[in-house]
Amino acid sequence: MSIVVTGGAGFIGSCLVRMLNDAGEKDIYIVDDIGQTEKWKHLVNKSYREYIHKDAFLERLDSLSGEVTHVIHMGACSSTTERDFDYLYKNNFEYSKRLWDHCAREGISLIYASSAATYGSGSEGFDDTADIGALRPLNGYGYSKQRFDLWAERQTQAPAQHVGLKFFNVYGPNEDCKGDMASVVYKAFRQIQATGKVELFRSHHPDYADGGQLRDFIYVKDICRAIAALIRHPEVNGLFNLGTGHARSFADLAKATFAAMGLPENIEYIDMPEHLRGKYQYFTQAEMGKFRSVLGGQGFHTLEDGVEDYVRSYLGPGEIY
Repeated sequence: MSIVVTGGAGFIGSCLVRMLNDAGEKDIYIVDDIGQTEKWKHLVNKSYREYIHKDAFLERLDSLSGEVTHVIHMGACSSTTERDFDYLYKNNFEYSKRLWDHCAREGISLIYASSAATYGSGSEGFDDTADIGALRPLNGYGYSKQRFDLWAERQTQAPAQHVGLKFFNVYGPNEDCKGDMASVVYKAFRQIQATGKVELFRSHHPDYADGGQLRDFIYVKDICRAIAALIRHPEVNGLFNLGTGHARSFADLAKATFAAMGLPENIEYIDMPEHLRGKYQYFTQAEMGKFRSVLGGQGFHTLEDGVEDYVRSYLGPGEIY
């Protein structure tokens, strides 16, 4: 195989490259926009053929004809607070269209990242067998991802394998590059290191206690294992949720972080900023029946096991995966 991983120096992408390397795959093109960030550190322990800037890569597509077998498209602007919609549209929608068209012409595999943000408030549920046209994302990021999902659904010419994955709340090593979009595990660990406590938002919904807001937290290693399974099953196509299928509370997550650090629990609740309250999801949980129907009963880390591995193997010692 010869594999392109866009976003290959970022969070999920670099973890995927690690897992591919561990499986013996080294013929990998890493596509990203590292610039003046520290994402280059995620490449130091990886084996790959070439790093290509994301803008230069589109110009290189034709020269790679007949060589690349898989494009795994993890690259995107994933900030839910990004206000420049023109940038989101170009980066998340138009760029993805170019890759789809190339993979369709070449007859190769395209596995791409969608997002659970396409589900918006969740009022329509989190069912990946339902009509995606009925979804109403709450932010420009989610809408840019939905636009591509809808566009892909209409195409008559498709890559040999075409799979979109609606990631839920992913956490794990190599997310230091994500800034405000880093997981609550990452932020909790840093807060505990600095202050000995974790701050969580109070609930502003009568059905949820403070810290009782629920998310489907999934460990990044499970994401990578799922993508590896899809590579092994080229007959699988479609748009799938990718979470654990089991929602857990932010309080559970904070407690798991304290336990992994071997420290007593100390959680403080603070008011949610006004500008977030109208767009806040109190519950997300992936319906995983469609995924399991094609890839069987892949197991996932429990929240406690995933957080323990993350904290003790990576955050604590400051290691890259």
